[in-house]
Amino acid sequence: MADTQYILPNDIGVSSLDCREAFRLLSPAERLYAHHLSRAAWYGGLAVLLQTSPEAPYIYALLSRLFRAQDPDRLRQHALAEGLTEEDYQAFLVYAAGVFSNMGNYKSFGDTKFVPNLPKEKLERVILGSEAAQQHPEEVRGLWQTCGELMFCLEPRLRHLGLGKEGITTYFSGNCTMEDAKLAQDFLDSQNLSAYNTRLFKEVDKEGKPHYEVRLASVLGTEPSPDSEVTSKLKNYEFRGSPFQVTRGDYAPILQKVVEQLDKAKAYAANSHQKQMLAQYIDSFTQGSIEAHKRGSRFWIQDKGPIVESYIGFIESYRDPFGSRGEFEGNFLG
Repeated sequence: MADTQYILPNDIGVSSLDCREAFRLLSPAERLYAHHLSRAAWYGGLAVLLQTSPEAPYIYALLSRLFRAQDPDRLRQHALAEGLTEEDYQAFLVYAAGVFSNMGNYKSFGDTKFVPNLPKEKLERVILGSEAAQQHPEEVRGLWQTCGELMFCLEPRLRHLGLGKEGITTYFSGNCTMEDAKLAQDFLDSQNLSAYNTRLFKEVDKEGKPHYEVRLASVLGTEPSPDSEVTSKLKNYEFRGSPFQVTRGDYAPILQKVVEQLDKAKAYAANSHQKQMLAQYIDSFTQGSIEAHKRGSRFWIQDKGPIVESYIGFIESYRDPFGSRGEFEGNFLG
């Protein structure tokens, strides 16, 4: 079994946030405004899985499939029939709650990996014998084959988030080092580009020369558009002897959902500050523009004492090993 620092104990608490009374006190327009903001935050939060570890999106998809096909009580009966103990099944539920809570398999505070506190063989029997596996056999088996080993693996480099030999990250491709991160930051600074909504990918050619791709998070791809402040920067560069390419479209399907919900929220905004804030956020996520997000934040500051307050975007940079790239965050207060 794993070292206790890499597991979540079976008696860990789970808090329930009851917002029924607060929601009841909102006006019909405020309820719809809060609803669409919460949906935008939910969809955007899926990007965090892609920002955490290579296996995190697959683990999330696998768990989602399991619980959509069988509620926890029915899945428990199946698990016990497969030879799990009550403690084994509780450990599985705790692990699933941890993945959903942290949006990945690394703790959001401390950046330490956590693994299921039950044997891999037992969990495999539960997954492959589940109703989800019967309904979608190829998909569930494929997800398990992709993430099963990594879900349990505690090789030294995989125990913590970090860069290069120090840990795992998906803000950078696996072959990037701290030197690559510093070079990329200098390049971005030279072009007056923020790293907040980017990821860095490195390929090495046959001659051993590194080529870098900076991916901007946006709905739009790299095709030309009327947006001058971003499109003008979507091209190839040579910086300190290394080729750099700036592209966009990272997290595009997810951000498309975010934009759709923010656009719906605009119809229920309480004032012009909220409408202009959301319009700038929509532009930011569509174009990949951090400047547009900053403009939206200025309207957010001007919106004094709102009944429903929100903030959303690539904001917190704690989990980037280099400290420049923002994890997606969406929240609102009613």
